[in-house]
Amino acid sequence: MGDFLGAVGDVLTSSTFYASAARLSALLMFAAVGELVAERAGTLNISVEGMFLSGAFASALGYHLTGSVVLGLVVGIAGGLLIAALQANLSHRLPADQFVVGLTLNVLVVGLAAFLDSNIKPVVEAASVLEIPLLSDIPLIGPALFGQTWPVYLIYPLVPAIGWLLYRTRWGLEVRAVGENPQSADVSGIHVNKRRRQSIYVSGLAAGLAGGVFVLGLIGSFDVGMVGGRGFVAIAAVIFGGWTVKGTVAGSLLFGVADSFRFTLPSLGYQVNPNLLAAMPYILTLAVMMFFAYRSRQPRALAQPFIRGLR
Repeated sequence: MGDFLGAVGDVLTSSTFYASAARLSALLMFAAVGELVAERAGTLNISVEGMFLSGAFASALGYHLTGSVVLGLVVGIAGGLLIAALQANLSHRLPADQFVVGLTLNVLVVGLAAFLDSNIKPVVEAASVLEIPLLSDIPLIGPALFGQTWPVYLIYPLVPAIGWLLYRTRWGLEVRAVGENPQSADVSGIHVNKRRRQSIYVSGLAAGLAGGVFVLGLIGSFDVGMVGGRGFVAIAAVIFGGWTVKGTVAGSLLFGVADSFRFTLPSLGYQVNPNLLAAMPYILTLAVMMFFAYRSRQPRALAQPFIRGLR
């Protein structure tokens, strides 16, 4: 017990832990806040994993062709939007099951990205670090929050923008209405499936940006297995957060800290079973989903297809 507490103490006093936690939390936050919009509209967007990976490969390809981080991120967003368009139109324009579509798109993106990566082999470099004067000098948390590569800072305007979009605009009100009671929203003149498609586009934009930030802001390379289930963890963060912006941010922080913990322990010289460490974030994901799924009120029409006239 003493050894465990000592290890935890060493981790909590390590600047590496906080820097890694901030990066990994921000990465999940990009995808999670976009997924929040989709779920508030009544869509359980399983394909967020594929959007994430598509954005990562597209950003790597964009940087490889242009040498520009900005253009790479733009192409990454386009990659996420492409998968979002397929998900949105197959599940909310055609009568295809949204779960089947999502799982199929995830598998498709993995195969397609592996094929293209093996043939193109994009060369990627990470963006430069941008330190905020004075703030980055704060012990432990300063470098973590204010000493990152500049794409990571995009999370700071994105979160309040999503909050404003959902809770301060007519569009956001209509999105929340179709997620709660699509029949009543339809009677009020709201195009239910159109709003659901649009919410998936927002999710695709955010997840594509997450992939771009992962490649160009964090690791400076692309690998097909790099996303590693983080899209599904983003879904769990939304559930943990009770389908609210603040809660989703908190859920992303929780999972980011757990992920950072498993990376930091070995770097400090502690010998821990690597398979157990790798499983930690996903064990936490399952526990959170089991605990919070029954204690938070989800949108009433979540995952329910809308067909006009049916109740």
